[in-house]
Amino acid sequence: MIETDVLVIGTGPAGAATALLLATHGVKTLVATKFNWTCRTPRAHITNQRTMEVLRDLGVEDQAIAQATPQRFMGNNVFCTSLAGEELGRLRTWGTHPQRLADFTLASPSEICDLPQHLMEPILVGAAARRGATICFNWEYKSLVQDADGVTADIYDHVTGATHKVRAKYLVGADGGRSKVARDIDLPMEGKMGVAGSMNIVFEADLSRYVAHRPSVLYWVMQPGSDVGGIGMGLVRMVRPWNKWLIVWGYDINEPPPVVDDRLATEIAHNLIGDNSIPVKIERTSVWTVNDMYATANTRGRVFCMGDAVHRHPPSNGLGSNTSIQDAFNLAWKLALVVKGHAAPSLLASYEPERAPIAKQIVARANQSIGEFGPIFDALGLLSTKDPDQMKANMAKLKSDNPLAVAQREKLREAVAFKNYEFNAHGVEMNQRYASSAVVPDGTPEPAFTRDRELYYAPTTWPGARLPHVWLGRDGHQVSSLDIVGHGAFTVLTGIGGQAWVEAAKAVAANSGVAVNAHVIGPGREFSDLFGDWARASEIEESGCLLVRPDHHVAYRGKTLAGDPTKALGDAMARILGRA
Repeated sequence: MIETDVLVIGTGPAGAATALLLATHGVKTLVATKFNWTCRTPRAHITNQRTMEVLRDLGVEDQAIAQATPQRFMGNNVFCTSLAGEELGRLRTWGTHPQRLADFTLASPSEICDLPQHLMEPILVGAAARRGATICFNWEYKSLVQDADGVTADIYDHVTGATHKVRAKYLVGADGGRSKVARDIDLPMEGKMGVAGSMNIVFEADLSRYVAHRPSVLYWVMQPGSDVGGIGMGLVRMVRPWNKWLIVWGYDINEPPPVVDDRLATEIAHNLIGDNSIPVKIERTSVWTVNDMYATANTRGRVFCMGDAVHRHPPSNGLGSNTSIQDAFNLAWKLALVVKGHAAPSLLASYEPERAPIAKQIVARANQSIGEFGPIFDALGLLSTKDPDQMKANMAKLKSDNPLAVAQREKLREAVAFKNYEFNAHGVEMNQRYASSAVVPDGTPEPAFTRDRELYYAPTTWPGARLPHVWLGRDGHQVSSLDIVGHGAFTVLTGIGGQAWVEAAKAVAANSGVAVNAHVIGPGREFSDLFGDWARASEIEESGCLLVRPDHHVAYRGKTLAGDPTKALGDAMARILGRA
């Protein structure tokens, strides 16, 4: 019998991030994956600011930045008839529009970037192993049995042919969209798998002449008549600028998946590029299905599921790996405190009400984004006929000088702009606000959104929200408010007049055994409010207090100095830790 504190199934973004977080927290962790290495294909790639903040907290953000394509090369989302052909429209995306760039810059110390999954996973797995996690490749999860004290899993070793029994206090199922762990614990699911068919073609080709002047992650190609359904939309996705690419092309889900050999893959690539003279080297092909399914519950006893195991959706909005890593950031600190005996198991019950609603939200958003291509197709005249030649003629009408063409052009501009809900959905990425036993309400209603909650991030310190980012001063240098919280510890933030909260933090830490850091922000203190932004963003008086969880979310807020700060803070921590 092999024993560990936590057994993690899977080394995708969710499993690898969980392993790294647990190892960083000093938890004995074993990771099992049936594969002999990490992901070999680009798959997920958009890495949003919240995920970069998690990597920053873990000390691996610099490694990610070194491998990633930066934000400035991501933004010219192009709609065209081919890369070499006619351009139909363009949208500045991923926060690169000058007006939106301010929103993104103000929201976080980290930048959004493009980091393909085959480059992300080795960073996470490597760091996890260096920090003490045991990574077992070629170990395939087969089954589990739970009891009052732990979980026993059967793991098949593809190298030796042996079946190992692994005994863990807790098990994390991060084994992807066909999760066996989720099936074995009978998680309830809503939605449908296999709603559409797609293929991926990964290839090398120097396309600089067609893209370097309009740098982007995504190029949408409309070629009526060239695929199932007649519309013929294909996606050419940048993997590495500007010589490695991934094509997404559809197939009829009602028919058997096609055999995508090098000949067919090259033909599709040349058609979408629009230049047969470009040398194309096919690297890999695969077929997959678009899914529309989420788990309404993510926990059964001592087993927790995360990532694609509980939110299965298309890659629209770039939410997949981001939400997976953020699932891990939510759960890992809770597991660490419970395993170490510093919190009651009831703390773990907060994972489901905090993360299950987000799974539902992103699955709905990603699938909705697919439907929101409809207005573009309609504006181009692709929905009024099934005749490819007529479709092309309708597209050509855009260039006419008549009132109908004027209306058509306006319709297309509006339809392209509406795709901001897929490609600039900053609020979807950043507006998570938790309500659970791990958050202590302060009696105030949730702040209303003054701008569109999907498009715009709305910072607040309302309990349950992520701590707003502002730049503070230390020794003449700038440091983010997010940099002085997290790192596996609770943190108290207060101002001049709130010294009693600092003493309270020391007392609570001593009594609970849980690390509680404390910082006073103000003139002459370790951290100064350089631009006055903290005074505005904190939403408390200088003598008030914010208690921030290890995952950067506000757990408790005292707007003014409490009559007995030690009791107030102690009661809040006891409630969060299940020790009330």
